[in-house]
Amino acid sequence: MPVSDPDQITIPGTERVEHRSVDDRLRLLIERVERLEDEKKGISDDIRDVYNELKAVGYDVKIARQIVRIRKMKPDDRREMESLLDTYKSALGID
Repeated sequence: MPVSDPDQITIPGTERVEHRSVDDRLRLLIERVERLEDEKKGISDDIRDVYNELKAVGYDVKIARQIVRIRKMKPDDRREMESLLDTYKSALGID
């Protein structure tokens, strides 16, 4: 029987090797995600500990979180946010 599409020729026994290779890659990727999730949990725990330390020495944790968020912003974005905040506060009579 002639083969019409050479890309569909299957060499006997290769399906098993390719399947195992895909299974190994999938397993490795899943294990990598699991390790990263563990690291993320550890980092989250460390961050919580630092905020608890801030609180223990008398700092306001809510304000500290805002400062961290603000420091992550680009200067232009921060200025725009502060300008809009001032505009909204002024419009509402909040000083």
